[in-house]
Amino acid sequence: MTEVDVRRAHPYEADASKIIRSYLEDIVSRWHGRPATAEEVDEALEDEPATDLSEPDGYLAIAYVSDVPAGVGGVRFLENGIAELTKVFTVRDRRGNGVGSIVLDHLEQVARDAGCSSIRLDTRSDLHEACRMYEKRGYLRVAAFSDVVYSDRWYRWDL
Repeated sequence: MTEVDVRRAHPYEADASKIIRSYLEDIVSRWHGRPATAEEVDEALEDEPATDLSEPDGYLAIAYVSDVPAGVGGVRFLENGIAELTKVFTVRDRRGNGVGSIVLDHLEQVARDAGCSSIRLDTRSDLHEACRMYEKRGYLRVAAFSDVVYSDRWYRWDL
């Protein structure tokens, strides 16, 4: 297994900005079925900023392999003990090596430590790797809890 170091990050740090942009390039490209343009990624970043992934409302983590960002994930702390996952992503050349699971372990513990009792997330069915990971870990598909245009799958897991 690859040695992974997960560190808390601020959304405006250079590594955070770079890997969040990589995440958006990946999901926008999959959405369009072709490489995303810089303008499309900029628009996605405007539509889905990471500014709420800092204290006290959120948390952002970056996974490093050999001091190189290999994955990212965030959690928002909502009302009623609910945590919401967002931007969970592993760079393409590190997929299949456990990076995503390590990030998810970390974020689940962060949610527990914050007093949350459940985690939810929305995603898309074409993000096969992510859906497989959530389902393998016991996240259950639930009815839509948001009207995000790009989402077609919603999950929940009780901590």
